[in-house]
This record gives sequence, structure tokens and C-alpha cells, in this order.
Amino acid sequence: MTTWLKRAGISAGAIVILLVAFAAFVALRPVGEEPTAPISGAPANLQTQVQRGEYLAKAADCVACHTTKGGEPLAGGLAFKMPFGTIYATNISADKEHGIGNWSDDEFVSAVRQGISPHGNLYPAMPYTSYTAMSRDDVLAIKAWLMSQPPVAQANRQNDLGFPFDQRWAMKFWNAAFFRERRFVPLDSSDAELNRGAYLATALGHCGECHTPRNLGFAMDQGHALAGAEIQGWFAPNISSNPDTGLGQWSPEQISQYLAQGHAPGRSSAAGPMAEVIENSLQYLTPEDNQALVKYLQHTLPADNGDGIRVNLQPAGAMKSTALLPGDQNDSAGRQLFAGDCSGCHQWNGPGRVSQHASLAGSTTVNDPKGRSLVQVILKGTHMEVGDQQVFMPDFGNKYSDAEVASVANFVIGHFGGKQGEVTAEQVKQQRDK
Repeated sequence: MTTWLKRAGISAGAIVILLVAFAAFVALRPVGEEPTAPISGAPANLQTQVQRGEYLAKAADCVACHTTKGGEPLAGGLAFKMPFGTIYATNISADKEHGIGNWSDDEFVSAVRQGISPHGNLYPAMPYTSYTAMSRDDVLAIKAWLMSQPPVAQANRQNDLGFPFDQRWAMKFWNAAFFRERRFVPLDSSDAELNRGAYLATALGHCGECHTPRNLGFAMDQGHALAGAEIQGWFAPNISSNPDTGLGQWSPEQISQYLAQGHAPGRSSAAGPMAEVIENSLQYLTPEDNQALVKYLQHTLPADNGDGIRVNLQPAGAMKSTALLPGDQNDSAGRQLFAGDCSGCHQWNGPGRVSQHASLAGSTTVNDPKGRSLVQVILKGTHMEVGDQQVFMPDFGNKYSDAEVASVANFVIGHFGGKQGEVTAEQVKQQRDK
């Protein structure tokens, strides 16, 4: 904790002073009468509130964050590792003791849209900074669906945070500085599909929470919206319309297939947190909502925060190779490891043999010289269920040393990205704990 503060140039005392200073600006802000929602998040053909809530809960990706691997749905416990400690997701099942079973409608709405629960202020790991744009009707539909699910009597885990971050009341000051409670406002356009895509991406899907870099206060840097950010060791890439480092050169079909299936032909395959979003959320969007989201992403402002990844669609190593034989005489340790453990699935020219998801050609992950997501997927593997298809890559974290992970990562970056890899054994060591 102290080391991180020193690196950021902040002392604990300075943070306390800042919090006290912000106290002068803190005041209760009446929301006023609930405005008529300009957009309903659920398709019109869903008649009951519970049906709407189920669709909305999937679009908002509630299950992924509130369910641990192998755990009971919605029971919480998932760890979010931050530079200042670990936050654990809470139980949002219908359990009356540990979950939301006794919460009133107003309490639930307040938690989702203001970050204030019956137990106090929430940390913005819960994306109320995006959910604030949701309509009350949509929020209560989600609550109706949650209450229709089996209650899980699982106690919430205590967060592991150092001072002053363990003081929930201090979030009042963070909110005063960085949070603005605002409902969704349609874009300056009469295009209903574009506006629906905006609601899906910003209010429900909260894409910016992962893909937008954070400022010193860990709030989203809206000046670089969707420009890409590192999150728990993974790199969430630029998804703005930037033609060099974002989605500007992707076809609508590629974006659509990526959102629905976790793979875009000739581009990328989802892994890690994004695979969870595809599995639990995006694959369930209707075709109409999928297209609305595609349109919105294509109409975002091109953003660039200097950390973007330019994809080489014709890397020399892969272009000179066949599926079975490499086209170079590189004899590095990384190449040897790839030959023994990776080439059978990914192939030397990168299209993937077992599944299209094993394709490496055109992947953002293998074009990142820092190898952030690449290291994570080598260490931890990935798993995703899309429709009736199981997508799986085993982890090599227990098989490879830090130096071996770095070596194979740098080979992959060079061979399939045409770039000089910068991964070090020390980096791998640090990422093992993320």
C-alpha cells in the first residue's frame, strides 16, 4: 500500500487532507421527479417484468461479477484486485440475511444508480457510475428477476483494503469529486437504432468501465473514453472508432460476430474477462440489439491515450509459414516451447486448427509488445461457453517458469504480431498474482 502511494506521489496524509477539503462541497442533491425513460432496455416482446429483468440483467452482466468460479449464482465473493487492496463482490441473491431479500425498491435503485446501499456507500468497482443512466423501470425489472431466483445463504466477504480506502464513508467525497447522477440522454440524432446502441453500451453494458483509462482518483478519464485500459493484468483494448488502434477498420460483420460469438474472423478472439462478458451477457442480445451496439461502437469518437495497439494483419513470421511448418529458422527457447505445446492448436500460420477461436492471426493480444493479455492467457488459460460450443485453452502457469512464459510470449508477439516483444520474467511474476 505504502509503496503504491509513493509511486503515485501521494501520501496517506495528503489523501486525508483532500477528503476533508472535499467535505466542504458535499451536499445532498435531490434527483427530482423520475423522468420518462426515452429508451427501454428490454425488447418490446418481453411482456412480464421478470422476463424483462432477466434480459436486462444479462445485458448488464450481473452474473459475471457476482458469481465466483464454481460458486452459487449471484452469491458474491468474486475478488477484484486493486492497487490499494481487494474488493469482494456482494451477495445479490434473494437471501434476506446476506443478499437483497429485504431491500425495498428505493434501496435497490439507490444502490444501483447512486452507489448507496442499506449498508453504506458502495465502491465504484460496482459500476453505478454507468448504471446511473438506467431508467427506474429497468432497474426494478432487474430486481424482480433477482428476487425470482433461488436465495443463497452465503455471507459476504470482508474487503481487504488499507487505510484510508477501508473507510466507506469516504466514498461520499469520491462521489462529490467524480460522480454525477444523470439519466440517459439520447444522442443528438434521430436514429433510434444508434440511440439504443448507446444505451446498451453506456448504461447497461458499461463498456467504458473496463475500456476507459482511469485518472489519479480511479475515475474514468472521459477525455479518453474507450481508448483502452489495463484491468487486473489484462488489457482491455481500444474499442472506439479509432482506425489505427480501435475498431475503425473492423467491418460491421466482424464486430457483430465478436460480440455474439467471441471471435471476429481475421481479428480477435475473446479471453479472460471479455470471454466472461460474451458468455454471460453479449451472446444473449437479440440480433437487433447486437446491430444497435455495433452501430454505436462504429459512431464513437476516435480515442487515443497513447497506449493503443496497432495490429499487423500480415506479420512476416506467420505469412512465411504453413499450418505445419514455420517459415523461419528461429531457434529460441520460446519457439521450442511453442512447437511443443502450442503449434498443434494454433498452427504456425495462425488460423487455428481445433476452433476458429484458436486463431492468432490479426489478434490484438499478440500485437501488444507488452504482452499483457497474452501473459495472462498463458498463465491462466481461458474458457467460454457460447451457444452449444465449449471454447477452452489450458493454463500453463504451473508448467512454465516465469522466464519460459516470457520467452514464449515474446516469440508469439514476434511471429504473429511482427513486433519486438517486451515481456520480462519479472513482469510474469507480477502478473501471476493478478
